[in-house]
Amino acid sequence: MMEATTKDLRLHTRELIAATERGETVIITFRGKARAMLTALDASAEQRAERNPAFGIWANATRQAPLTVDEEVRALREPRRFD
Repeated sequence: MMEATTKDLRLHTRELIAATERGETVIITFRGKARAMLTALDASAEQRAERNPAFGIWANATRQAPLTVDEEVRALREPRRFD
């Protein structure tokens, strides 16, 4: 188990995430007291989709051609129609 301060988290985020990928658990401290725990995420894409309904929101989209960014924004800004 590894310990890091909030300042370490801010300045050395990449190194702390690399430590979690190696299987270590990182305890984040603030003013000398443990406040959070950083661990690796071992969830598959299916599990993430179950937890967050917005994950993969475009997976079943049926479009002929992909829209440009401008077209996508215009489509999102169109008023909704409730029939």
